[in-house]
Amino acid sequence: MKTNLIAGTSVRSRNTRAGKLLGLGALAATGALVLTACGGGGDPMSTTADAGASSSPDTITVGSANFSESELLATIYAEALKAKGVKVKTRLNIGSRETYIPALQDGSIDLLPEYTGALLQYFDPKTKASTPDEVTAALKKALPAGISSLKASSAEDKDVLAVTQKTATANSLSTISDLAPVAGSMALGAPPEWKTRVNGVVGLKDVYGLDFKKFVSLDAGGPLTLAAITGNQVQVGDMTSTDPAIAKNKLVVLKDDKNLFLAENILPVGNTKKLTPTVSSTLDAVSAALTTEELMVLNGKVAKLDDMSDVAKQWLKSEGLA
Repeated sequence: MKTNLIAGTSVRSRNTRAGKLLGLGALAATGALVLTACGGGGDPMSTTADAGASSSPDTITVGSANFSESELLATIYAEALKAKGVKVKTRLNIGSRETYIPALQDGSIDLLPEYTGALLQYFDPKTKASTPDEVTAALKKALPAGISSLKASSAEDKDVLAVTQKTATANSLSTISDLAPVAGSMALGAPPEWKTRVNGVVGLKDVYGLDFKKFVSLDAGGPLTLAAITGNQVQVGDMTSTDPAIAKNKLVVLKDDKNLFLAENILPVGNTKKLTPTVSSTLDAVSAALTTEELMVLNGKVAKLDDMSDVAKQWLKSEGLA
């Protein structure tokens, strides 16, 4: 199977979010992290001699997308399964959804972490589902034969609107709806594609009635957006919910009280035949234990260049899962 990396394509969002490939939000500068699994060049599916062939019947091959959070989650899954005596190998940093879904379907990999909303939109671009329960239910119906999802975690990595604590306090902001009286005096910072997206400026106007004073094109929740928010060049910015920069800079995430942004709960997706009772129960326990806040902390540790495998093992041990 040909598995070219699709540069600049984000696997979490429906459209491109190049900043996500280099890490998480303000961590874009540490782009080398995404190369920890298989080096900086070549075909990431060629990490073993049988690349492109089906995985061994008695082994679970865990894959990941080509950004650090996906690699971290895949490593957590792999280490949890190893702790239960399951034979595991990993093929991390594969590429975009357009690359790794075919790999899952042809048996080159057996399992990987996914995001409910983005995966649902991949299989059903016209979906109207939005809330976590709606998206999870719709996803189960949309998955093709031979692929199944396990329990979804409460942890989400999704677009969020963030403001400084000062801005939140001065304008009594806790939800996106609270922006209605003040949006006209504020600048919104987000990636360029947000200007015409339903999950962006269009939706903020149609769903929430928000007309911002101006729109500032920045990066996809990366260091430019963070600097613009903290420096008050924009008062509201698009970030991702598991970005450690949110907690580090004491930003306030506004609740999406009208569910404009699709739920993006994290869940394992895999080859139905390989999801044995042991595999399923082990990964369901991981999903039950994982939270958005904990994932933000784990991402922060990886950003500091802590060993990803050690980060995974330490978290599993702290949760009694290894």
